[in-house]
Amino acid sequence: MHKIRTSIALALAAFLCAGSAAIASPSAPLPAPAIDAPPAAKSGNETAVFAGGCFWGVEAVYRHLAGVSKAVSGYAGGSTKNPTYTGVSMGTTGHAESVQVTYDPAKITYGQLLRVFFSVAHDPTQLNRQGPDVGTQYRSAIFYANDEQKRVAEAYIAQLGAAKAFQGPIVTQLAPLTTFYPAEDYHQNYLALHPREPYIVYNDLPKLDALKTQFPALYTKR
Repeated sequence: MHKIRTSIALALAAFLCAGSAAIASPSAPLPAPAIDAPPAAKSGNETAVFAGGCFWGVEAVYRHLAGVSKAVSGYAGGSTKNPTYTGVSMGTTGHAESVQVTYDPAKITYGQLLRVFFSVAHDPTQLNRQGPDVGTQYRSAIFYANDEQKRVAEAYIAQLGAAKAFQGPIVTQLAPLTTFYPAEDYHQNYLALHPREPYIVYNDLPKLDALKTQFPALYTKR
């Protein structure tokens, strides 16, 4: 059942999340990508799509990044047109809960977005799950929009793997983006609107704390 809220399940979720952390300490982010897209000469808008379990927390992380103008929860990687939350949650559409990030490449690079994704947004060693949420709809995935994003993402995954940055192998799927479908309105900016909900407190607020600690120069209050 999606987003378990009983006290017993929440305690189990906290235990699972605590046991799947990267080797990097909570105060130290993962190494920066050795290969990255150079900062753009002029301001503009580009998009990136990431999947890292429940989209509420992933969206909140990117909403608080300098250089990001918008983060939208939605669905990517499936075959069903116009998927709904009910269908995706049942695991029948092939989609993953995802977040579309609109950013200014003159202010933040794609590689920096990836570094945040792997450092604080989710655990890339959990296969088809994140914490208490289980199923392919909660898989770790990067949906690249072009060859440059694919090149940078492939190189960074290989870099982290060679460095043994995590206690287990990285299982993040790397796939081309076909269509991103925004989720229903009530999912957008969910963390900010429901900061005291137990699921948010146990699973997502710690991600924002880690973002502030590990990336103080990138963190922005919104």
